[in-house]
This record gives sequence, C-alpha cells and structure tokens, in this order.
Amino acid sequence: MNIIGRFGLRTATGAPATGLHLSQSGLAGQGTGWGSLALLADSVLRGIGQVMFQNNSYAGLLFLLGIAVNSPLFAAAALAGTVTSTLAALLLGADRQMVRAGLFGFNGALVGIALLYFLAPNPLTWLCVILAASCATVLMAAMMTLFRGWSLPVLTAPFVLVALSFFMATARFGRIEASGLLPTAGLPVKAGPQGVVTAGSLGQGALEGIGQVFFQGHMISSAIFAAGLLIASRRAFVMAVAGTLTGLLVAWAMGASEVSMRAGAFGFNSVLTAIALGAVFLPPGPRATIYAIFGAAVTPFVAAAAAATMGTFGLPAMTLPFVLTSWILLLAAQSLPGLTTPPAVRR
Repeated sequence: MNIIGRFGLRTATGAPATGLHLSQSGLAGQGTGWGSLALLADSVLRGIGQVMFQNNSYAGLLFLLGIAVNSPLFAAAALAGTVTSTLAALLLGADRQMVRAGLFGFNGALVGIALLYFLAPNPLTWLCVILAASCATVLMAAMMTLFRGWSLPVLTAPFVLVALSFFMATARFGRIEASGLLPTAGLPVKAGPQGVVTAGSLGQGALEGIGQVFFQGHMISSAIFAAGLLIASRRAFVMAVAGTLTGLLVAWAMGASEVSMRAGAFGFNSVLTAIALGAVFLPPGPRATIYAIFGAAVTPFVAAAAAATMGTFGLPAMTLPFVLTSWILLLAAQSLPGLTTPPAVRR
C-alpha cells in the first residue's frame, strides 16, 4: 500500500489538483515522491497545530519550536506521537481530508508529551508512545462514531483516556517506570491560600496558562505558542488570552496557591475551553464570546474537582476539565436560543 501517495487533494470539481504551493494555512496541492513526503510533513505539523484547534502548519511549526525551546525531549515525543497517529489513520483508511487537516494527529502529540512527562524516558516508554499514539487514533475514530448522533466533537478525550490507561498500568507492569511527577495517591486535603500573589506572578501565570497546554512551564515557549495562535487566528489568540486570564483570576479569587497560579495550572484548561467555544464550535459573535468566557470561568472549578478526585488514585487530570466543560456547554448550546452549533462538527 502506498501510504504517502494518499495525500493528494482534489479540487471542488473532483479533479486531481496538481503542483504544490504555499497557502495561508500551509502546503496545498498534490505531489508525488518528495512532494508527497512534504504533504505528509505538512499534515503532521497541522496535527500539532490542532492541539489548539489550528488547521495551520505554520502554527504547528511554531508550537513544535516552542516545545523544543524548553525541552527537545518533549518536542521529539510530540513529533513521534503525531507522526505515529497520522500514519495509523492512513493505514486504517481514515478520511483523507481529516488526516490532511491534522485531526488524527493532535491526540497523538499530547499522548507523546504526556508519556515522556509522567513516565521515565527509557526505550520501553518510547515504544509505549508509538502504541499509545496508535490507540489514540483508533479511539478517536470510535468516539467520532459514538458522538455523531449528539453532534459533539471528540476534543482531547482520546488523549486523556489513553494516557490514563498507560499511567494506571504502571501499577501492574514492573518495567514501566513513573518519572516521579504523577500525583501522590491519597484522600483530598483542603488547600488554603499559600504565597503572596503579585503582579509578576499573575503575569507569568497568564502566559504560562497557554504554555501548559503542551505541558511546558517556560515563558519563552508560552510566548511562541501565543505567536503561533496569532498567526493562525486572531480570534483564537484573543480567546486564548481571555481564557487564561479568566482562569487565573477565578483561581485567585477562590484562594488557589500562588505557586499553582504562577505555573499556569489553572489556566490551560480555560484556554482550550475559551478557544473551543469562542472561536471554533459556535458562530462568532458577542453571545458566543460571553458564553466562552463563562465556560473559562467554570473550568477552574471543574479542574479543582477533577484534580482532587483523580489525585486519590495518583493520576493527573490533564485536559479532562476542558473536555467535560466543553461537552456540557456545547450540548446546552443546542437548546439555547442564539447559541447554535455548526451543522457539521467534524472533530
């Protein structure tokens, strides 16, 4: 089977497109040989861009660069996960246009980073990345079928479910070693306000709320991610900024610790919720913007509850709060006047 050759695009009339050229979102057209490899690379970069809902290979390249600035290891993991999940989708005959848009790549990217973040970076873990990224593709396809009747997007649910399965498996597989960053299992303990919140910690927390979408606690990385969003979609950039600020201010008002706020722990899920509701799945407008900010304000409460619940099992919540909040609000939008979801939700 010629996997690479399946990347050819077609025109509106159904005739094969010819030649490769750069478009506003990346490489376009149809190529053979090295051209097909270029299209594959473009699709992989779009998959990394889709972590923040951007079907844009320029944004994906900046996202990958931002990860590499902080950790070449995590950049390699993101690339390995995206390539694996994309090739798995091609091998299994997934919709070609969806593969080209990177929709079978972003969960693999996050799986790759998460496994290298929470598990020891040894050869066995890299094999697990390949297996887990392939599983994310299969689970993505299964959940798309399941959710089609509800007109709901799958979001990063495959990443969360696959990653959690591998983390839980460490309890029974002696050769899968944790990195020491998994939460310590135990009953929830009520936390009080800790540390002095300053303008500097708020500013850092707002920026790192964007960076933590990719597990990166690094100011320069976060700035590069923000630049990638701005290049791909000004509305997505604005909603990301609104989301991280909203999540941070809600956490501050509720008495979260200064350390967690400065690290962006209460921002990244709100970033994704705000982009999803305000720039992707609802028609743009004032109501969608207000609804998105509302969702970003609710997300820190879901994040705190999820962290407390998952922590009892020694597991991280990751993007589960974003997924749960977005699903509920998108379902509600289908019955709320003025908030109508697009007729075809394909993610």
